[in-house]
Amino acid sequence: METIATRKNRWPVALVAVLVVYVVAAGLLVSTLPLKDGERDWFAPLIPGGWMAWSFPTAMFFLTIFTLLSLMAVWEYARPGGNPRVGILRFETTRGDRLFVSLLGSAFIHLGWLGLVGTNLWWAVALSVVYAIGVFRYV
Repeated sequence: METIATRKNRWPVALVAVLVVYVVAAGLLVSTLPLKDGERDWFAPLIPGGWMAWSFPTAMFFLTIFTLLSLMAVWEYARPGGNPRVGILRFETTRGDRLFVSLLGSAFIHLGWLGLVGTNLWWAVALSVVYAIGVFRYV
């Protein structure tokens, strides 16, 4: 039977594995970028003529969401339970609920940024990180 002490000793291995998979996948995506005039074309389709415009930013977006879900699984493995709590929204949420609210809010932040400001999304990413920290802290 697995004890809690054994589980706590093995979760760093899972954490490192998730991070290594993320870095390797991101590196493979960078290596498949097409060249245009001798430089990497960051926004070119990764699959020319494909049914979906899989550009590098699109692929990194989905890879990052997959990594966040994997990191949440490692966190649940290391500290089971999720500590449900009632925050400023006045209903009980778990870690998974707060991640979902963070991702949903970040999508709206990015869409609003695209509509109101333009295509330079680095400030929207920073705002989304601040928003996610606020959600995990207060919701």
